[in-house]
Amino acid sequence: MNRYPLWKYLLIGVAIVIAFLYTLPNFFGEVPAVQVMPVRTTEKVDAALMQRVEAAVKAAGISPLGVSMDPRGVKARFADTDTQIKAKDVLQRSLGASYTVALNLLPASPEWLTSIGALPMYLGLDLRGGVHFLLQVDMPKALDKAAERYQGDIRTLLREKKVRYTGIGREGQMVYIHFRDAAQRDEARKAIETAYPDLQLGDSQSGEEFSLTGTLKKQAQVKTQEDALKQNLTTLRNRVNELGVAEPVIQQQGIDRVVVQLPGVQDTAKAKEILGRTATLEIRMVDEEKMQDAATVQAALAGQAPFGTEVYLERNGVPVLVKKNVVLTGDYITDAQPGFDNQSNQAAVHINLDGRGARIFRNVTRENVGKRMAILLIEKGKTEVVTAPVIREEIGGGRVQITGMDSPQEASDVALLLRAGALAAPMEIVEERTVGPSLGADNIEKGFNSTLYGFAAIAVFMAIYYQLFGIVSVLALATNMFLLVALLSMMQATLTLPGIAGIALTLGMAIDANVIIAERIREELRNGMTPQAAIAAGYEHAWDTILDSNITTLIAGIALFWLGSGPVRGFAVVLCLGILTSMFSAVLVSRAMVNLSYGRVKRLTKLSI
Repeated sequence: MNRYPLWKYLLIGVAIVIAFLYTLPNFFGEVPAVQVMPVRTTEKVDAALMQRVEAAVKAAGISPLGVSMDPRGVKARFADTDTQIKAKDVLQRSLGASYTVALNLLPASPEWLTSIGALPMYLGLDLRGGVHFLLQVDMPKALDKAAERYQGDIRTLLREKKVRYTGIGREGQMVYIHFRDAAQRDEARKAIETAYPDLQLGDSQSGEEFSLTGTLKKQAQVKTQEDALKQNLTTLRNRVNELGVAEPVIQQQGIDRVVVQLPGVQDTAKAKEILGRTATLEIRMVDEEKMQDAATVQAALAGQAPFGTEVYLERNGVPVLVKKNVVLTGDYITDAQPGFDNQSNQAAVHINLDGRGARIFRNVTRENVGKRMAILLIEKGKTEVVTAPVIREEIGGGRVQITGMDSPQEASDVALLLRAGALAAPMEIVEERTVGPSLGADNIEKGFNSTLYGFAAIAVFMAIYYQLFGIVSVLALATNMFLLVALLSMMQATLTLPGIAGIALTLGMAIDANVIIAERIREELRNGMTPQAAIAAGYEHAWDTILDSNITTLIAGIALFWLGSGPVRGFAVVLCLGILTSMFSAVLVSRAMVNLSYGRVKRLTKLSI
């Protein structure tokens, strides 16, 4: 009656062992570390960089606990924060401005645990320490950029429709086009209204000149601002995630602000650099006429570039004069993937353009056959000419290939940057604050102590009130704790103070199930059942009540996760997982222990309950 088959005991045993192993890394804590990353993501992270880091710290008389390397950078661990800060200064001086040297915290788990994938939970900003930013999006700039795009699109459209105009320009968020006669203006109006319904057009006349002005409609302005904020959010997430910051929080606040939290990053200045690491692509025409004059090129290098041009360097150091007019930007890129050039078999990046970008690129290449087109990569305010090929023929279909990559890894990095994109509108940090690791450690200690004291109080009460069944309940509750923490660690969930509150709440709810079972067994004994029958009936009859109460709470937890954000969702995750583990431990684990204690006793006359 009260015996489990062997497979159930094995299942419970395996679950407890796995829970213990995956809970273990959380007890080792974290150690101070210095993270070294190239400023340009196209630069390699290799063994040579790791050797430079090791040599620099050892030359300064600093002994690291260990130096490791991953695709994102080199990380050196140290015994304390004083040594960490000293090492950071040494490495910054030694490596120069080409590398970002940032303070960080890394798990101190043994390698054998890490090798089986047993990693500690991520800790939120309130527990781990880190930096918090509130960024304001410059919405007028987003509208300015939209007007700039429309200016180029209208120019291309009028050329396609063969509508003659005398000039096209932009003033703030307004695009204007000048014509010689009203007929051409009316024809342009029809074409623009059909192609770009979001533009509000207006007519004007000054003497013999006829003009057409276009501004975004109110609804289009709102949509442009919303899209700019969404693109900024996506860009920030892509860049921060690729830089390896553990579980960052990047979310919208209001209509034009973004909250960014970077747990574990202690250096505010370096965190700003991380946020600024976006890249975009620009395609411009090379000014062939001025490039032929060596004196003009030298004057441009000296800071006296001819009107309407800018000078940049190719990767081999050769200067290139490019026109200021931007033919195409990264805004039109829908995808970028690394690959190889079919002809030369060199590393390349294959770019897909959206419909509008494909049309612009086709027209530009058709009109400039035989001329050079410069492809510029802009990252961290630095512009580099990746390649400047000669246009051999019209290129249609919206697929562009960038060659000139030094290696497949560089092609992969450039593709990543282009996929991440650029900010749709400038952002300004309006609030910043740093949560020190000591404050985080204090929060962890308080949260841990509150859970521990609550567990101890429950254990004492259950042992006194329910005797052996109370002790079984306490052991099941401890198993529940191991299972919950192990699941959070496996999922690499982020634990915050509300999450700790969720764990404490889970303890209280988990013991409820054991109380229901114990009281039901007592009731069956009072009704005259034998002890063995009372145990079986108690667990069976209590199951419906336990299931109903947990399902209703689970529904509330799912609603919190679905509708909540930030800390509320973290609380909901812990609550929902805690409900599932409590049902497993309160029913299956506790029943297994009771079966082991009483199941093989043939003539059981009394229960310790």
